[in-house]
Amino acid sequence: MSAAWLARRLVQGAFAVLGVVVLVFALIRLVPGDVVTQLIGLEGNVSAAQQAEMRRLFGLDDPLPVQFGLWFADLVRGDLGTSLRTGREVFGDLMLRFPVTFELALLALLIALAIGVPLGVVAALRRGRAADLASSAFVLVGLAAPEFWLAILLILLFSLKLGVLPPNGYVPLSDGLWPNVRSMLLPALALSLSLAAALTRIVRSSMLEVLGLDYIRTARAKGTPERRVVYRHAMRNALIPVVTVVGLQVGNLLGGAVIVEQIFGLPGIGRYALEGINLRDYPVVQGAVLWIAVSYVLVNVLVDVAYGLIDRRVVYA
Repeated sequence: MSAAWLARRLVQGAFAVLGVVVLVFALIRLVPGDVVTQLIGLEGNVSAAQQAEMRRLFGLDDPLPVQFGLWFADLVRGDLGTSLRTGREVFGDLMLRFPVTFELALLALLIALAIGVPLGVVAALRRGRAADLASSAFVLVGLAAPEFWLAILLILLFSLKLGVLPPNGYVPLSDGLWPNVRSMLLPALALSLSLAAALTRIVRSSMLEVLGLDYIRTARAKGTPERRVVYRHAMRNALIPVVTVVGLQVGNLLGGAVIVEQIFGLPGIGRYALEGINLRDYPVVQGAVLWIAVSYVLVNVLVDVAYGLIDRRVVYA
């Protein structure tokens, strides 16, 4: 892996992030209404002149290219702006909310790996049997069911029916590990099922391919125990594609967290962005989307690096 490749990859990621920022900047302003109409409400006794003055103070009366230029100039200096509604710095709010979203995505990823990898291996080893058919059914349900529907079902089952987990709310880690995990378990489960299903399918197909290779047949012909053939030789190469899939799915975890955080009342970046959209708080939306886009690009760069370290056959020029 060369420094030139890494630099080129980072530049490509920067252009991708810039494209996302420009697109979001334009789309959020196509939504009817702005922060002024949201603040005064439909029944507000505010004159047209006062509304125009408020828009001037917020900088909303400038042409869109001017607004983007001013915001981008601040962005280059590391300033994401301030919320039009609260007056708080967007970067500070993102720093406060990022640990919640990160913990949710990490817990969902761990649950997905704990479910998807073993299930995919078992399905490959028992191809065409009951375990394989059950895993196929799980994959179909997991890929088809949306996160918000799963979240509602989980609340009905574990909170209202069984009463073992809280339906919403967030307990910080400083208040104890178990209370924190209890508050995050249902959201993580709702977010992880689709990834677990995708991992099951990828691991199964990859294991079937690897188990049919010559070196596996050679290991078996030498009398190597089946457990060692599977877990020492086959799984090591079969799990290489999982690294790529996990990296690509990080963006889906962050994107899905928007709805899941809203349903479970988690104070994360997804809910922060959704509140910004509802209130037409442009700096909040732009800052949250920028944060998610940068995180997605950096994770994918790290995945590319890890892929090259795991599989020595991969050479980045």
